[in-house]
Amino acid sequence: MGQPITVVERPSSRTGVLRFEMNRSLTGMGHERFTADQEISGDEPAHELARRLFERGGISRLHMNANVVTVELADPSAGSDGDGIADVIASLYTYYVEGVEVPSDEELTGDAG
Repeated sequence: MGQPITVVERPSSRTGVLRFEMNRSLTGMGHERFTADQEISGDEPAHELARRLFERGGISRLHMNANVVTVELADPSAGSDGDGIADVIASLYTYYVEGVEVPSDEELTGDAG
């Protein structure tokens, strides 16, 4: 359950830079920039996605603007690639995956009976 995001990887003219477009806006009209050594403490969708992408590893910087995520790979010359990045983005709004218990109607509505 949840809302899968449609993600399309677009070509970039820079080696080691990947660009992903999606059918959801993460930042509105604002820009968000993140680096691998930065602590990301916010709870906005862009912040959560940045944490997940950095957990994946192999990424040095991220830039997000509206529905575009630009990823700078940490070391593209060492074979670092973008495998799995689109999957991380697509699953951002998918909440109920294997091992997660789906809440009951009562839990969702706060109705104790």
